Amino acid sequence: MIRILDFIFSLVGLVLGFPVFIILFVVGLLDTGSPIFTQERVGRGRKPFTLVKFRTMKKDTKSVASHLASSTSITKFGHFLRKTKLDELPQLWNVFKGEMSLVGPRPGLFNQEELTKERDERGVYNVRPGITGLAQVNEIDMSTPKLLAETDKQMIDTLNLSSYFKYILLTVTGKGSGDRVK
Repeated sequence: MIRILDFIFSLVGLVLGFPVFIILFVVGLLDTGSPIFTQERVGRGRKPFTLVKFRTMKKDTKSVASHLASSTSITKFGHFLRKTKLDELPQLWNVFKGEMSLVGPRPGLFNQEELTKERDERGVYNVRPGITGLAQVNEIDMSTPKLLAETDKQMIDTLNLSSYFKYILLTVTGKGSGDRVK
């Protein structure tokens, strides 16, 4: 049922959000010259997939987890995108394609070995990664791998339609701040 909802919501979001995508793309083009950011992430079954977001950091920023990146890497427009969570909108494409869910554990990087180990031990990779979830609305990010993996597991074990909508609503109304940047 959740996959059907993901498909419908992502399709509607992509169609209705198209004008917003165009505006953000153009402003991002003026900001960094390259408004779309792609990065290989760990997906369901530990399979790689290419995550798509609006770029919030300078093009030459090293490919590391957000909490390891310097805040000086974030552009002025990037600050706006992160604050409003609009940088996440292109991930609707990942949801539409079935690589992600709207709700699930945030996909990590393959070089985040401690997080990968903690998630492996808890079976977190048995589900699709998501745009938001329990950890995100409680401001638990990848800087605390064990806590994040435990929270992801708790969410997976208790996820139902009610909590699915709850996490989406909390995210849309501004709960959680996303990954910290030092």
